[in-house]
Amino acid sequence: MFFSAFLPRFALLTAWLDTSTLKTPIIVLSAVLLFNSCVKKNTETAPAVPKPPGLDAEAGLLEEASALVSLMTDVQLAAQVIMTGVDARGALEGAEKERLRRVPAGAVMLFRKNLDGDAGEIRRMTDEIRAEAGYTLPETDVRVEPFIAVDHEGGDVHRFGSGMERLPAPFFYFELAGRKGQAAALLAVEADAARSAAEIAAFGITMNLAPLAELLTEENKAFLGTRSYGPDPDFTAAAAAAFMRGMKAAGIACVLKHFPGNSGKDPHLETPLMAGGAEALQRASAPFAALIAAGGGAAPAAVMVSHTVVPAWDEGRNASLSELVIGEKLRGELGFGGIVLADDFSMEAVSGDYGTEEQSVAAVAAGADMVMAWPRNLVSIHGAILAALADGRLTRARLRDAASRIVREKLRRDADSFHG
Repeated sequence: MFFSAFLPRFALLTAWLDTSTLKTPIIVLSAVLLFNSCVKKNTETAPAVPKPPGLDAEAGLLEEASALVSLMTDVQLAAQVIMTGVDARGALEGAEKERLRRVPAGAVMLFRKNLDGDAGEIRRMTDEIRAEAGYTLPETDVRVEPFIAVDHEGGDVHRFGSGMERLPAPFFYFELAGRKGQAAALLAVEADAARSAAEIAAFGITMNLAPLAELLTEENKAFLGTRSYGPDPDFTAAAAAAFMRGMKAAGIACVLKHFPGNSGKDPHLETPLMAGGAEALQRASAPFAALIAAGGGAAPAAVMVSHTVVPAWDEGRNASLSELVIGEKLRGELGFGGIVLADDFSMEAVSGDYGTEEQSVAAVAAGADMVMAWPRNLVSIHGAILAALADGRLTRARLRDAASRIVREKLRRDADSFHG
């Protein structure tokens, strides 16, 4: 199923002038024939030009993404940092098509209402979403398309109808490790994730908002339950890494969540509070730190930041709105360079003082690269980002930085799929 979903194609590469005085990028575009790509070429004739020897691959990929982002209009730039949804089950309605053309979001997330159909119906819908929200950058034949995302953790977090296999709950693997040993449990995690990734990739899905890296504690077990890989930081990190390797085998980008945790309260209903000191917070964030430090196949494409308030790090703001949590802790101390995704601002944990539009702008300004805007408020949140860009509350450099991280992961996904 995996091989039927992807076709061979040449990589999209960028050559850079390596001088001390001239830093202008020369974008060299080659053929991209990936059936299910997010950033792709449509021609079959342009030759691939390798990057100069010694150019760091990671830095080169970000430079390539930044060069592409510099070609985006403000409308495209503000839309690239949004994850939205659709109301459709099957074909999109005319108004929904128009909304995606007006706001070509960087990601579109699907829920049970969208996925309770047969494989062909779902695939036609995801193809239609990419067609409507995708666009070709000016003076190039590079096409930018949205990630198609889903929550697919396993256990109770299963968005598909009866025709799709349900993954075991993460806690099942912790129990399996107790019975058969950690090595056997980790092999099972990766094998199950790889098989499931091939299935969801065939539907046109390219991003999974999973796995959780939150430790199970007495305080949070009533909320997290079987969604956690258990109380052991080492096993949690190893299991989450195995899950992501399995997903990556089919080109699925993973979102690690929810940094730094959610304590014992459900953020859909109230604001979580992590009141521990430095030692407790270090233990809670240990799986995140280990996975970010590992890099390579174990590294997440994105980290979702929760609405938890962490007084020891930032007493006055939710983590999703905090420059200290995102910038100093996640980016600085843990060294995460991928996409930072803020959790859903429609939750009760962040309601009250101001609306989702202002919160979305504040989150991006604080360092988040992507925010969630559902169909009912997609246009207003997009407009709020554009207004903040116009009046200086949100700098163009910050917005381009955010969009570049998103486009880089789309380029990386293409490269990973091509190289196997």
